[in-house]
Amino acid sequence: SQSFFRVPSMRGLCLASAGLAGRVTAMATLMSGGGGLQGGGGTSKAIRLESFCKRQWQEGYKGLVIRMPQEELEQWVNELFAADPSALREGYAPFCKHLFVPCFLPGAKAEAVPITDDNRHLLRSEYQARTADELPVLVRWFPQKAVEAPDATFLDLILYSREQIIKETEAMGKDVKEAMDDAPWGLISIKAQLLGHEVPMQPITMMRNSLGREEGGSGVKLDRAAYMRSVEYWKSHAVRA
Repeated sequence: SQSFFRVPSMRGLCLASAGLAGRVTAMATLMSGGGGLQGGGGTSKAIRLESFCKRQWQEGYKGLVIRMPQEELEQWVNELFAADPSALREGYAPFCKHLFVPCFLPGAKAEAVPITDDNRHLLRSEYQARTADELPVLVRWFPQKAVEAPDATFLDLILYSREQIIKETEAMGKDVKEAMDDAPWGLISIKAQLLGHEVPMQPITMMRNSLGREEGGSGVKLDRAAYMRSVEYWKSHAVRA
């Protein structure tokens, strides 16, 4: 049997007895009391925070900037997963999964906001690369201070399989040892939103993925229907950054 489907601790049993929203509330209460989150008897974690996701701790990141300590967030995610592994939802490819949870990041705002006639002039655009190894692509966003957004009610925790992470690391010519880990899943991105389901991937991200792993994509072929659904959403929305 795989170690991440562990027998939960007494704390885990308490969390599992409630719905997902209740578990997040219970965890927040435990954290605020100074007890923190503890691992279950030293067993292996199911999800590791990946270096690609750690960009979100950098000021100036075009998206959700996270201030919770990385180790603490990784513990939160693993506790939530351990309480209900069946909560994983399918992503755009077999190696991609989503874990949708009530937002537990204080002050997190919804990333995507509607484009209106009143705020359209505030949009900014620039060619940017997510990492030094990727090709720059054209992106657009609203400056955070220029456009208000409601508090996020959900987080979309995007996971890639360990096998896929290793493949992409190898294709980019990086040290594969950095991608190795006993955790079968890697947390590669966190989205703050108002929906308890997936917001369409941005069209430019779909295109980048189709370029192949050598250029920083996942190697998944472009799905025209999914691409058009993405365009339909993102032609009237932009991220705050």
